[in-house]
Amino acid sequence: SYHKITSRTLLKCLGLPRGHAASLSSAGTGRAGRTDPASPRFHFDLWFYFTLQNWVLDFGRPIAMIVLPLEWFPLNKPSAGDYFHMAYNVITPFILLKLIERSPKTLPRSMVYICIITFVMGASIHLVGDSVNHRLIFSGYQLHLSVRENPIIQNLKPETLIDSFELLYYYDEYLGHLMWYIPFFLILCIYFSGCFIPCKEEQPRIPLAAILLIGPSSLYYWYLVTEGQIFILFIFTFFALMALVMHQKRKGLLMDSNGRFLFYSFGITLVLIALWVGWLWNDRILRKKYPGVIYVPEPWAFYTLHMSTLHPAKAGSV
Repeated sequence: SYHKITSRTLLKCLGLPRGHAASLSSAGTGRAGRTDPASPRFHFDLWFYFTLQNWVLDFGRPIAMIVLPLEWFPLNKPSAGDYFHMAYNVITPFILLKLIERSPKTLPRSMVYICIITFVMGASIHLVGDSVNHRLIFSGYQLHLSVRENPIIQNLKPETLIDSFELLYYYDEYLGHLMWYIPFFLILCIYFSGCFIPCKEEQPRIPLAAILLIGPSSLYYWYLVTEGQIFILFIFTFFALMALVMHQKRKGLLMDSNGRFLFYSFGITLVLIALWVGWLWNDRILRKKYPGVIYVPEPWAFYTLHMSTLHPAKAGSV
């Protein structure tokens, strides 16, 4: 074609190798090489690292804070869990960006960038609030009680300090969670929109590696939804995925292995949440903290209520 002839002539003039012609010709078509869904493959490396770092850096940070000796991380210094959270705030958006890069469909970059920026800001707000709240456990703070119902908070003088702790709780449990999880699930939805292949092609079986990762991935999402108190956000995200699947099916498209991995993980997560709620349905104390129609107790509230072996300090130590 004229475009190829012009490229070769230009390369001869510049003294560049002929192999650069292919890159020049493909540059005019943007990401043309990534819009062909004929050979989708399961991104085992990214999904494995994503699941691993979620378990270690997110679920593992409060465990590390409790298990490691208090002498190593004084209460007026960042704990081991805080350093885990800092690493999470860097690694997670990086992996999400790599997932978006591997999508065979051109996705809206501006939306992705805004989501990533908001995600990092929300997770950073949560880091500070969560750090202080979890450090209060060593002083006798009980997560299954509200801020004003905690004995160590009730004894604070002046009483306006209680408002400050409620503000801290708001940043931790509400604002931080919303700015963290809304863009998180939105990015997964954007990525999922590119995980479809034509029905006329032979749909590859979901690989064994994906099957092995579905369990740990679903269990982490269960922890994320219950501890983050974002069941409404999660269920709307799952409904959005279902609607997208039905819409693409009408267009003659089916989920590829990455799409099925994400969709099945969310489906199993919903089952785990239902089992968790059913198990604690008659817990009167947790019912008091989580009133209303939607009752989804937090795992760490359950821990401080029924399993914690930490000895509360005297109120005067605060």
